[in-house]
Amino acid sequence: MIDQATIDRIMDAAQIVDVVSEFVTLRKRGVNYVGLCPFHSEKTPSFSVSPSKGVCKCFSCGKGGNVVHFIMEHEQLSYYEALKWLAHKYNIEVKERELTDEEKHAQSIRESMFVVNEYARDYFQNILRSHVEGQTVGMTYFRQRGFRDDIITKFQLGYCLKGYRPEYLVKTGLCYARDDGSLRDRFWGRVIFPVHTLSGKVVAFGGRVLKTDAKTAKYVNSPESEIYHKSNELYGIYFAKQSIVKQDRCFLVEGYTDVISMHQSGIENVVASSGTSLTPGQIRLIHRFTNNITVLYDGDMAGIKASLRGIDMLLEEGMNIKVVLLPDGDDPDSFARKHNATDYQAYINAHEVDFIRFKTNLLLDDAGNDPIKRAGLITDIVRSISVIPDAIVRSVYIKECSQLLQVEEKLLIAEVGKLKEVQLEKEYKAQRNAQIQAQRAAGE
Repeated sequence: MIDQATIDRIMDAAQIVDVVSEFVTLRKRGVNYVGLCPFHSEKTPSFSVSPSKGVCKCFSCGKGGNVVHFIMEHEQLSYYEALKWLAHKYNIEVKERELTDEEKHAQSIRESMFVVNEYARDYFQNILRSHVEGQTVGMTYFRQRGFRDDIITKFQLGYCLKGYRPEYLVKTGLCYARDDGSLRDRFWGRVIFPVHTLSGKVVAFGGRVLKTDAKTAKYVNSPESEIYHKSNELYGIYFAKQSIVKQDRCFLVEGYTDVISMHQSGIENVVASSGTSLTPGQIRLIHRFTNNITVLYDGDMAGIKASLRGIDMLLEEGMNIKVVLLPDGDDPDSFARKHNATDYQAYINAHEVDFIRFKTNLLLDDAGNDPIKRAGLITDIVRSISVIPDAIVRSVYIKECSQLLQVEEKLLIAEVGKLKEVQLEKEYKAQRNAQIQAQRAAGE
């Protein structure tokens, strides 16, 4: 916690025009300043900053507030993190309450692991650019992918030599112990993709092997640790967060190179699930920035069907979901290397389909004229509609699916109603159990 005296000093020192000017070009207009809003795209300035009141406001999208609120929104930080950001800018020492011994120990471990990861990132980057093998193997691979130098630097890409360095901690997953007790680099001989937290800290690494060997996994990733929980991380979120907020949409892809190539083509509001099914933690991370998500698929039907459950979880969060199927033979990476941002965006706008319609058509094609498969399809679609929290949206989807599936609307309504009752019953029981446990704990 930051003591109130320090908070007061931060608020006294932080000048809103000074802070906003780091991100927005401001022009004086009367007693205030105006500029293009950093939270949405616009051509006519509607973002106003009042130095006398210490507040800012966009009269188009409505976002604004005091200097702390601005930093929280623009940098996607918590209140505490925004205060520390401002304190650092104005060279104000932050006084916090004394940590317990247990908290100090846990914090020390976490900070040490982040330091090691940062050291490893710098080492991998240096090897890529300065070592003969890094240049001839690692850099050659990135050049073949078409990555520019600025993109390689931006995403902090690197290369790992064969062999281990004993100063790397096993805890971070950079090394692992062999049966004979010796250590070995997890990523040797691989190009390196650092994984960043929302605030930009290196929390893990992904490594891609360059030699063709059926016995060797194409990608290896850092294992779970005190600082890395893959279910709560999305590759590229640190580089995408501001663009997601500004565009009010997030593109979801599968892999590291998909994200990097789209950035290079000019599309920055993109994150990757890194080959894993979406998790509630990842979905909440996206939902912090937007309600709108577009999933980009290549033509792999098996992969698409395997990911449908995760998309249903997005519906449950109340998000608006679109799907884009890329041309045969293309994935988001290869398509980005063939098109600039304008053309890529135009293709998306022309081909994106509402998720429920996409799923219905996909399963209809799969079911064909088989009545059993069609019955299963209807059950599957009804289940997806039932998790949508907004009743009006559910109603619209029911009407549309009734037409697509050629099933009476009242039948779909009845089936959705049954599933909603089951869901509500489960939620009630869970809440009741939580209350009982809380009462028992209070009684003890």
